Formats: sequence, structure tokens, C-alpha cells
Amino acid sequence: MNVTAHDRSDLDQLRRRIARETNAKQRDRWRAVLLALEGRRTREIMDKLDRSKNFVQRWVYFYRDHGLERVRPLKQPGKAPHLPREQHQALLDRINNSEQILRGQDIVRILKEQFGVSYSLNGAYELLHRLGYQPLRPRPVNPKKQAEEEQRWKDNAPLLSRPSASNSPTSRSKSGSRTNADSARRGA
Repeated sequence: MNVTAHDRSDLDQLRRRIARETNAKQRDRWRAVLLALEGRRTREIMDKLDRSKNFVQRWVYFYRDHGLERVRPLKQPGKAPHLPREQHQALLDRINNSEQILRGQDIVRILKEQFGVSYSLNGAYELLHRLGYQPLRPRPVNPKKQAEEEQRWKDNAPLLSRPSASNSPTSRSKSGSRTNADSARRGA
């Protein structure tokens, strides 16, 4: 590959970066540029790094066109959130200051009316989850439950926290196990 160094220190700079780079893919980017600057051909660099022609040429040409600092992938922006992070606290304040328990549909409506963003019901639930909220879940109730009988049982139930009296006599066994006094004679 016919590439010339932008600066005299680039070769030393590349060798230092290669030596301390822990990410193997980034290290191969630096190595591809270094090998190209040393005059190696594309096929030779591909074989040495075990990388594709596209990989080698892409990073060498990034160096050629933009310099050493551009031999790093740009951070991928991803999709912007509907509700910006700056407004998360305002939503939390609105939810926390509500007089009533809000349902998912209420959150969707609040997001639309007060914040001007559209969320599906599932999207609103995911947003609430990211903000630390969990849905209310009713406790299961036995359909055969009879409140009067349950209260009567609670009133007449024995106290279960009293210590129980020991019914088994202690033996003189040194092992700590409870054995019948006659068991020693049976084995003899």
C-alpha cells in the first residue's frame, strides 16, 4: 500500500499504542496502519493480521485521509429516546406528586399532554421500569376464603412462639446422639 506518514512521530506513536492496547480489534487497526506505513502490501497485511481486505483498506485509508486520531471507530449514536433524559426528573416528580395511583394508560396520557411525546403502553412500562418503578401486583386471595372463620382461628390459635418442652430424655452418650439405654446390650 502506498501511504505516507502524516508526521514523523506517527510510527513511534503507533508502536506505543499497539503495545498498550488491550482491545484486539483496535490493536489490529493500529497494526494495519503501521504495516502499511512500513511499505507492506495489502495481501501481506491481510495474511499477517488474518483480516479482510475491506478491514485493512478501510483503516489505512482513514489514516491517510484524516490522520492517526481517526483510526478509531466513531461512537454509534443509536436512536434518540422519545423523552430526553433531562425530562426524566420532571416525569418522576409528576408521578410522585400524584394524588392517585396512576395506571399505564395514565402515564401514556401524561407523556403526551405534558411532555409532547408519544409512547405505546409497553413503551411507557419500559420507561417506568428504567426509572425504577415496578407495576403494582395484587396479593393472591383464596376464592374459598371466609374472613370470619379466619379471624376466629387467629383469636383461638395457640401461641406458636412458646418454647416446647423436650419430650425425649437425654442419654449419657458421648456422641451426642439420643440412643436407647438397651441398645448397648443388644449389640453385645
